[in-house]
Amino acid sequence: MIKSMTGYGRMETVQDGRNIVVEAKSVNHRFLEIILRMPSALFSLEMDFKKKISERFKRGRIEVSIRLNGENTDILPLNLNMEIARNYFDVLKKLKAEFNLKSPITLKTIADFRDIFTPPAETQLSPGFLSHVEKMFLESLTMLGNMRQEEGLILYQDMDMRLKSIKGILQTINLRAPQVVVEYQKRLSERIKELTEGLELDESRLVQEVAIMAERSDITEEIVRMHSHISQFEEFLLSDGIEGRKIDFLLQEMNREINTIGSKVSDVEITRQVIEVKSELGKLREQAQNIE
Repeated sequence: MIKSMTGYGRMETVQDGRNIVVEAKSVNHRFLEIILRMPSALFSLEMDFKKKISERFKRGRIEVSIRLNGENTDILPLNLNMEIARNYFDVLKKLKAEFNLKSPITLKTIADFRDIFTPPAETQLSPGFLSHVEKMFLESLTMLGNMRQEEGLILYQDMDMRLKSIKGILQTINLRAPQVVVEYQKRLSERIKELTEGLELDESRLVQEVAIMAERSDITEEIVRMHSHISQFEEFLLSDGIEGRKIDFLLQEMNREINTIGSKVSDVEITRQVIEVKSELGKLREQAQNIE
């Protein structure tokens, strides 16, 4: 079953005199983007946490925030490793000289190197406390995943309804198409009689013209391909691990087929039905942007 890219999860508890709050939220994104915000005392967990996020989610902008409030967590000074900071500064100066760069080396540039800051000794956290934080982190990801799955069910129901609507419209178009040829033959015959002032018509020539028109306006192949695309679409919606990008590509093919139908058949009723299909495809495309 498809999953949405939007969701939210939150966990809060007290451990060792500290209030731990973990919030995880996600929104749409073409790829997987992970943003992790946590106190410096938890930096040792950062790479492992990002790996766990990437193992669970394929697409979306995932933002996780971890906050610690309570004992030994209020406005404490950080230790600064001046030796590492000087090394970074020296390397940056060499890069500037090597590549003749004009941009200044600012405090912001140096501050981006996190390893020059270390938490004070009194904020070092025990392995048991870190394990508890990790447990809460994983539970918040589970909540986030569950909400994305619930949102995916809503997406599925809406998209399935629109696919059924398109099927019905295609059936209307398929029933109308033969009538278009009959009406063309009638109009052509009346027009020829009007222009020839009642002279006898060449029936074989008339039949030939109608046959040419029928061949040019034949939309059987397009209708068959549209139904094939719809069947594949329905399979995508029910399959596990389907990516929204695949549905995007399928919608492009469906849009191409319905455009061909509209260009082949010069009929007001069929044109109206084509517009309805294109409207539904547009709504499906909007919904597809939310699929993981």
